[in-house]
Formats: sequence, structure tokens, C-alpha cells
Amino acid sequence: MNLDEALERVRGLLLDDQALVRGLATGRRRGTQVPFKRVELRYVDLKAGRHLQTVSYDERQAHTANAEVGTGAAATVDLLLAQPWANWHVETTTETVQLRVTKRGEALLHSTPRTEPVVVEHAHDRDKDRLLPEDDPVFRALGLADAEGRIKPSRRAKHRQVEEFLRLLDGALTDALGTGKLRRPTADDPLRIVDLGCGNAYLTFVAERFLTSQRGLPVRVTGVDVREQSREHNGALATTLDVEADFVVGTIEGVQLERAPEVVLALHACDTATDEALARAVEWDAAVVLAAPCCHHDIAGQLRAAPTPAPYSMLVRDGILRERLADTLTDALRASLLRGEGYRVDVVQFVESRHTPRNTMLRAVRSGRRNADARAEHDDLVATWGLRPRLAELLS
Repeated sequence: MNLDEALERVRGLLLDDQALVRGLATGRRRGTQVPFKRVELRYVDLKAGRHLQTVSYDERQAHTANAEVGTGAAATVDLLLAQPWANWHVETTTETVQLRVTKRGEALLHSTPRTEPVVVEHAHDRDKDRLLPEDDPVFRALGLADAEGRIKPSRRAKHRQVEEFLRLLDGALTDALGTGKLRRPTADDPLRIVDLGCGNAYLTFVAERFLTSQRGLPVRVTGVDVREQSREHNGALATTLDVEADFVVGTIEGVQLERAPEVVLALHACDTATDEALARAVEWDAAVVLAAPCCHHDIAGQLRAAPTPAPYSMLVRDGILRERLADTLTDALRASLLRGEGYRVDVVQFVESRHTPRNTMLRAVRSGRRNADARAEHDDLVATWGLRPRLAELLS
């Protein structure tokens, strides 16, 4: 199928206001630019009638627009289809369609029939467009919601982190599936996800719940933590939620899993524990990696100990600036090393700083192409500053 025919197929699905569940555009074709990181589409019922709602995400916020069904919706869809998106993911009441545009501009179209019927939700106030409804049982089990299914005021910040994490995970998986870097899981061979340094396994459980109930993807999750107490607590919670999950006591660097995971999560692993998680992801050849670093003591200590390059002394003269520089250097070096190992990496804002001071996320999707320039840039930077990044040591 040529590209024009494939886009026309997608157009018909997006303009079907009775059957469309969700449309998603992500990525950009080689040598092109798109105006947003991703765009989501669905139909909503407003006082003025049914409209096509588009939510466009940039690095900082979401932009929502509504177009009336008919010429307005058609114009919106045509404008989006004219942009050089690399991937389209369209869910309807009967099928899921994936369109990937190759580097040569060829269209790869894949359709998967739904095994169970889906009821389309057109309510405009659909739980504030949450990826998981606030009254989902997983939030009560995790202590984020009360018995009536309302998020507790004291847990709003945590819930916000969870919601933004799901958006980033959803986008990364859609990207990896659309580009063929991640296989399509089956009930017999589910998607393997590991949460390194899982703690009380908030993300382990919400990821499992979202991917199975909202995305219809079979998954098997594993949580790794050094504390036996975490394993016992999370195992009991899995029983309560009737979730098949594995919880393992061990270190990030030393844990041995029966099968290599395809998705690696590591959120708020302290200091070089993030480096250990990234190194394990590379070792396992994971298709998707999401890591939100916490504290950067290692590089900060090296900056205090090493001579400062002459032009940059003002950057480390004051303690607060030196700490911020350490944060920036650490994550820039991590991203560069991952690119050198064959990943496409985005360093994005996880959640707003008013919710948590640790609000950076490294989102990596395997490309399979090692980037020698990125590794050379890394080597030049560490030579200039006299640094020894822990991740570089682990990868070597």
C-alpha cells in the first residue's frame, strides 16, 4: 500500500465519530519537523454538539482545540495528515490500526481486530482526560484514593506524577510499536516490564493496570527492590488486585531475571542507582527505557574536587549553581551515552517543579543505530571537565 492510500485509510477512521476511540500521531519522518511531540484525537459531546477534540503536546504543556463534526473536523484531520508524522496509532470500536512511515517514505500498515467490544466515551469532562479514572481500584489499593474513589488531597502530587508517567509511557510504547522496535505482545508471550528500585510499586501496578485495561496489551511486570519488606508488601497487594506480578529482592546491578525485560522503568533511583538501571537496560537490549533521576551527588562531588576549566569558573563558584550544573551535566552525559549505544533519547520535563523538584525524565527508545558522534561529544565533555561518569564505567 502506498503512503497516500494508507493516509486515506487513517483519515476515514479518524473522521468516524461513531467508532473512533482514540487517534495518536507521534514521531517525525527523517529530515523533517513536526510542530508537537504528539497529538491525540477523540470525539467529545459539547453543548454545541459533537466535536473532534485534539490535544497537542509540546515539551511543557498540552494545547486543546475542538472542531465541529463535518467540515471543521475534516479540515483538522487533513491538516494533521499533511504534516510529516512518522507514526499513526488509531483505535476504533472494532480494530487497532498502526501506520508507520519508513525512512524511504513507504507505508507499513497493520490492523489488529478487537477481541472484545468497546463502548466509546464521548463525555467532555471524562475524568479530566485522565488516562486512568480516579475511581480505578488500583488507586484505592495504593492509598491514593479514598473509599469513594476520590484522590486524597494529600496524595494529589503523587497522583499527578503517576498520570504524567503514564502519558510518557504511552507515548514511548506507541513510538516503539509503530516503528517496529518493539514486538506485539500476545497472551502467551506478554510484554515484559521491570521496575528497578520499585519501592511500594506505585508505577509497577499503575503501568500494568493502564496497559491491560486501557491499551489492551498483555503484560507481565516485575518489581525489583533491595528490601524484603517491599517484596512482601507488593506481593500482598498483587493478590488483592488479582494481578500476576513478580517481586524480587536484589540490587539493580546484581538482579538476575529469567528473561530479559523489554521495558525498563527506574524512577527516582538515587544518584548512581540510575546509572546502574540504564546500564542494565542496555545490557538487556530493552526497547523502551524511562528513567527519572534523583540527586546527582557523584558528578557534583567530582566538580568540587576537579580543577574547573578556565572559562567556566563562574558556573561553579556558587554552590546552588554548581548543583544545577551537576544535574545538567549528569543527565546530558547519560543521554549522550545512551545515544551512543543505539537509542533515541529525549530529556523531558516529568512533572512541574511545583509537584516535585526532581522533574526530569530520560525517555529512550531503541533505534538499533549506534551514534558515534554522540559518544565523541561525551568523551570531549568529560575530558574538558575531568569527570568520570558512573554510567560510562558500567557500559565499558
